[in-house]
Amino acid sequence: MNDLTPFDVASNRHPSTDRLTSLLAALGDIPVVTDPTIVRRRSRDFFWYSPLLNDQLNGKSADVIVAPRNEADIVRVAAACARHRVPLTVRAGGTGNYGQAVPLAGGVLLDITALDTIEWIKPGQIRVGAGAKMNTIDAATQPLGYELRMHPSTKRTATIGGFVAGGSGGVGSITHGGLREPGNILAARIVTMEPEPRIIELRDDAAQKINRAYGTTGIITALEMPLAPAQPWIDVVVAFDDFLAAVEFGREAALSDDIVKKLLSPITWPLPSYFGALKPCCPEGKSILIAMIAEGSLENFRNLLGSRGTVTLETPTDEAPGKVPLYEYTWNHTTLQVLKSDRTVTYLQCLYPHDRLLQKVEQMRAMFPGEVLQHLEFIRFNGQLTCSALPVVRYSNAERLNEIIRLHEAHDVFIANPHVYTVEDGSRYKRVDVDQLGFKREVDPYGLLNPGKMRSFVAER
Repeated sequence: MNDLTPFDVASNRHPSTDRLTSLLAALGDIPVVTDPTIVRRRSRDFFWYSPLLNDQLNGKSADVIVAPRNEADIVRVAAACARHRVPLTVRAGGTGNYGQAVPLAGGVLLDITALDTIEWIKPGQIRVGAGAKMNTIDAATQPLGYELRMHPSTKRTATIGGFVAGGSGGVGSITHGGLREPGNILAARIVTMEPEPRIIELRDDAAQKINRAYGTTGIITALEMPLAPAQPWIDVVVAFDDFLAAVEFGREAALSDDIVKKLLSPITWPLPSYFGALKPCCPEGKSILIAMIAEGSLENFRNLLGSRGTVTLETPTDEAPGKVPLYEYTWNHTTLQVLKSDRTVTYLQCLYPHDRLLQKVEQMRAMFPGEVLQHLEFIRFNGQLTCSALPVVRYSNAERLNEIIRLHEAHDVFIANPHVYTVEDGSRYKRVDVDQLGFKREVDPYGLLNPGKMRSFVAER
C-alpha cells in the first residue's frame, strides 16, 4: 500500500475500500462478518443511557467484524491491521455504558468471545480467556469453593476482559474495593498492535496498564484474577421510612466484622416503584436497602437492624435463566430499571468522601430535591469505607446536567462523568494514567486500537 499514514479519527472517514479489501485477504480463514446490519448492531453498547452520548455515537459503526478463534488468530489480525493501518476496536459482551466498544473510525470490530477457555483454577486464583462470561467463571469455580471477588450487575452477560477493560468495581467491592485496588488483577496477557505483534505478560502492578483503558493499551487475551471463598448468598430487601436511615444502617452493616456481605445498596423512593417483579417487596413511599448477606451472617444482620427497618425479602440468590437476581436492581441496573419505562432520565457516577459520607449525602439530597434521585453503593476505596453513587437524574438539557456535575464537585463529591467517551474525561482525575499513556506508545505506535478514546495520545507519523 502507498498510503500508510495513521487513520485520522477527526476526519470522520472510514478506511478506504482498498485497505479493507487488502486486510480481509490477509486474514485467510479467520471468520468475518460483513453484513452491514449485523455489523452496525454489534457496534453498539449501552451508551444510550446518556442523551449526550446518544447524540454523539448513534450511527457509529465498524466496517467488518472479525471473530478470532484463538490467540494466534488475534496475532494475525493485529499484524494485518497494523500493516494496513486499519483501526481495531475490541468487543466482547458489549455491556459498557460509555461507548467503550463503539468504533469512532470504523475498521475492524474484534469479537473475542471465543477466547473463553479456563486455563487453570488454583486455590484463590484463576487464569481464563478474556472472552469468558463471568457467570460461567463462577459456575466453574463455585463447586471448588471459590467465586470471583467482584462482578458488575451485568454479570450474566459480561465477560471478564470487558469488565477489566471498562475498569470499575461492582458487587463485592464493599469488601474488596474496585479493580484498581492492589491484588484485584493478578496478571494480563496482551497482544500488541504492531506489524510484528508481541505477546506481553503484565503481572501485579503492571497489569493496571490495561485496567479501564477501553482496549487502547493492548488486546487482552487472558487474565489471572483472584478468587474469594464462595458463600451461600441471601438476597435481602429492607424497607425504611427515611432514606438517610437506610444509609446509616447500611454504613453500620458495612463496618460490621460480624456480617459477611457482598452488596449494600441504599435506594431512595420513588426509584423502587420502577422495579418490576421486585415491586411487591418495595412498599409505597419507602426507601430500601438491597443487600447480599452470607447465610451464616443473617442473624447478626437482623440483630443489627432491630426495629429500624422492615425486611420485605429474604431468599437465596438465584441466577438461573428466567430469574432476576437482586443485584440486577443495583449498580447501573438501577438506572436500567427506570429507563425501561421512563426514557427521560439519565444518571451520574459519584464518589463520596469517606470522612464526611453521611453529611455529604444529606447535603446533595437537599441540593437537588426531586431532580437527583439518590442511589448509593457501599465500597472500599483506598482502604476506606465510602459510597459510590449512581443517582438517577431527571434530564432537562446538557447545560443543567453539567451544572449538576459542577455543583457536586464544588462540594467535594467527585464525579466520573458517564456522558463522555474518552478515558481522560470520564476519569475522576480528568487525566489518563501516565503509565497507560506511555505503555500505549509502546504497544500501539500508530494509534489503531480504539482510536479517539484516549485523546492525550498522539500517534507516530
